[in-house]
Amino acid sequence: MSKRVIVVGGGVIGACCAYYLAKAGHSVMVLDRAGFGTGCSHANCGYVCPSHVLPLAAPGAIWSTLKTLFQRNSPLKVRPGVVLRNLRWFLGFARKCNTRDMLTAGRAIQALLNSSRALFDELIRTEHIECEWQTKGLLFVFMSKNHFEHYTHTDELLRREFAMPARRFDSSELAALEPALKPGMAGGYLYESDAHLRPDRLMSELKRVLMSLGVELRENRAVTGLAKANGTASAVLTNSGEVPADQIVIATGAWTPMLNDELGCRVPIQPGKGYSLTMPRPALCPAYPLIFEEHRVAVTPFASGYRLGSTMEFAGFDDRMNRSRLSLLTRAAKLYLREPLAEPVEEEWWGWRPMTFDGLPIIDRAPAARNVLIAAGHNMLGLSMATATGKLVAEMLCGEKPHIDPAPYGLSRF
Repeated sequence: MSKRVIVVGGGVIGACCAYYLAKAGHSVMVLDRAGFGTGCSHANCGYVCPSHVLPLAAPGAIWSTLKTLFQRNSPLKVRPGVVLRNLRWFLGFARKCNTRDMLTAGRAIQALLNSSRALFDELIRTEHIECEWQTKGLLFVFMSKNHFEHYTHTDELLRREFAMPARRFDSSELAALEPALKPGMAGGYLYESDAHLRPDRLMSELKRVLMSLGVELRENRAVTGLAKANGTASAVLTNSGEVPADQIVIATGAWTPMLNDELGCRVPIQPGKGYSLTMPRPALCPAYPLIFEEHRVAVTPFASGYRLGSTMEFAGFDDRMNRSRLSLLTRAAKLYLREPLAEPVEEEWWGWRPMTFDGLPIIDRAPAARNVLIAAGHNMLGLSMATATGKLVAEMLCGEKPHIDPAPYGLSRF
């Protein structure tokens, strides 16, 4: 039976939830506090990457994080005041920095990543989505011999525990594979299962598809609460009035903890600020999307442009552009690439990634209302997990057998 479903959040997670719910025959409306596709889904690096199965919480991560409190230009930056104000989150992160929890989280991450990778192929083909989709893989590049050889342990772990192999390239092989790199790189690993797309084009196309399916899009609608009675929610409260609903999906990313009281739980999400620079393609543009693992900087060559991105800054909900973080991107690119930049810079951007301390998203019903489902906290992998999340949410709300076990993403783990 068709139901009226309100999806709160117009990012890639909310858009994919709306898509699969509409395909299931429901009447769907998407509400967003700003514009559809303008948040963290707008100018990320565009990776759909099954290779990224390991969470940030891993052995050794505690010491790496503590060092950032005293380093000026670390790719991962944590402000001391943020730690003190959110001590429960950071203690939870510290408890997860062990091999057992890392592998457990990694298997649950992989289930979403592998499903999403296949579903993206299907979605793009079925809906004729033009988003500069490319499936040539993702190339990890190492400058120093020590870092290159040390990555052998990660490669072996990914092969053994996750059946995730990579092709290894030594220095000369890497230079032949990717001529845009400066000579003398130590080596690289190519994950051929990975893909990439241009996120803003994807969101524009998803908007077109959703509207063709009859989905209503309501922008500049800030959600202020839920109308609840007897364990269910009957409407979403917004700055423009009530919106009645039979089912509600909360896909509000880093903003989700603002609704803690309405949801009846403490949502352990911290905003992790990521940055990017978008410009035209350099004359000598990389053929592959690249990750400079030692500097935590990514490079994405789109058909229509070129993007430097990544870094991570735990600065709370600070909405200022930190230009020193942009400088980290350009400095790293200059270390690795023959032609690292092009003019003019078309966009300087930042977005809040919704970070959970265990690296797993929350896909579960809200304790305060059984017809409200939370789909948030996808960390740095919102795009990569979006299609599988959308399909899983639709299955859960429709009472169908889920194609992925939802248990690992439940609130009971906190």
